[in-house]
Amino acid sequence: MDEKKTDIETTTVATPTEGESNLGSIDEAEVFVTGADGVNFRTVGWIRASMFFLKMTFASGVLSIPAALYNLGAGAGAFFIVFWGLLNTYCAVLQGQLKLKHPTVHTIADSAHIAALEMGFTKKNAWVAKEITEFVYLFTWVLCAGVSTLGLSIALNAVSKHATCSVTFGFVAYFIVSSVASIRKIHDLGWITWVGFVSIVTAVLIVVIAVGIRDRPAAAPQTGDFDLGFSGLAPAGTTFATAWSASLAIFSSSANTSGFVPVISEMRRPQDYFKAVYVCMAWITSSYLAFALTVYAYCGKWVASPALGSAGPTIKIIAYAISIPGLIAGTMICVHVAGKSLFVRILRNTRHLTQSTKTHWAVWLSCTYGTGFLGWILCEAVPFYGSLISLVGALGFGYLGVCLPAIFWFVMNKDARKGSTAQQIMWYVHLGILLTGMLVTIGGTYANVVSIIDQYKQGQVGSPFSCMDNSNTIAGG
Repeated sequence: MDEKKTDIETTTVATPTEGESNLGSIDEAEVFVTGADGVNFRTVGWIRASMFFLKMTFASGVLSIPAALYNLGAGAGAFFIVFWGLLNTYCAVLQGQLKLKHPTVHTIADSAHIAALEMGFTKKNAWVAKEITEFVYLFTWVLCAGVSTLGLSIALNAVSKHATCSVTFGFVAYFIVSSVASIRKIHDLGWITWVGFVSIVTAVLIVVIAVGIRDRPAAAPQTGDFDLGFSGLAPAGTTFATAWSASLAIFSSSANTSGFVPVISEMRRPQDYFKAVYVCMAWITSSYLAFALTVYAYCGKWVASPALGSAGPTIKIIAYAISIPGLIAGTMICVHVAGKSLFVRILRNTRHLTQSTKTHWAVWLSCTYGTGFLGWILCEAVPFYGSLISLVGALGFGYLGVCLPAIFWFVMNKDARKGSTAQQIMWYVHLGILLTGMLVTIGGTYANVVSIIDQYKQGQVGSPFSCMDNSNTIAGG
């Protein structure tokens, strides 16, 4: 079986070109080079990588989409699920292509550095581009950890019927997640991602079945006539800011492809990365269509956010209890990705990176528990779940997941604009992708800020560091 191979295959490095002098002293070697007595990080097969990607994407993403569909309507919602899914898949492929050309790449910040040098930036300006990208990357993944920690604290509140302060549940979630995330190798996290994936899929299926057999949504009036709110079109009075924010919630639910790139550095055969991407994104797009549209069709405007609360208090408790391993696994991945980025940055080109020294462990544990703690603080300070997911998509994933991959294509196809007709068409297609990424980043940030302000005006947002039940279980949610 492919998963049991132990050989390590290196990637083929492109022959130097005339412009390669721009790359300075970049050493084309893999990030995790195992010496004597070192830890062999490069043990991940493509099946395990695809499961890592699936669990990274499926947890928080699927829980936010049904609520977003109400602001878009079923027609536009289905379109955006497919459109963003295809775009994010393609952008993941572009990131992998650049990584395989330059094995020194660990995160997309390294890719941005190489791209800047290839485009003629000075070494200083290329370094600035890398540092900006690194900051955005870390901020985005720490924010993702915060969103996921919030989701886990909601689950603990729901299952326990708000047995204690929500801040306490948040801290418990942080400690559990950071401890699990401190397992060093992605390969060793494999069984956790499998268990987590099965648990979250089971929980979602329970909710989907439960909403389908109820006479009316749990949150709707239980007697008399009521307006379901299901429509193929957006509801009357929907503003651009509201609709675009909902679209970005769908976008960000599969836009975390910048987190895929570090996994390549731990794969036995980096070339198999593309198999893992296609398997992951095919499942993500099809399952989002099936699960989210079904929940929206039966709940309409009465859908909860997160969606596991849409079938009433009893089903909500059952679903959240089953989903806890999945929520732990999803949050763990966010912390692991952010922590390992810092870890590699600090220890790169030293023996401590792959040897189990005291320095190795001190830096590694500081990175995982530190990023997890920052994520927990963010989840307590920002008490709006759906809008926070959209904000992650706008501020981070628009730049990391769309703009930069388009730029990578230009770098890898420098002569396309003056090439054949097909190459010129592709050049303009990727210009369109770049502009789309800019629209997501700029327009999305504006839409989310407006949406969050409106939520505060309407009293739909709680207070920071609140002990109140964030799962709405006590209120009957």
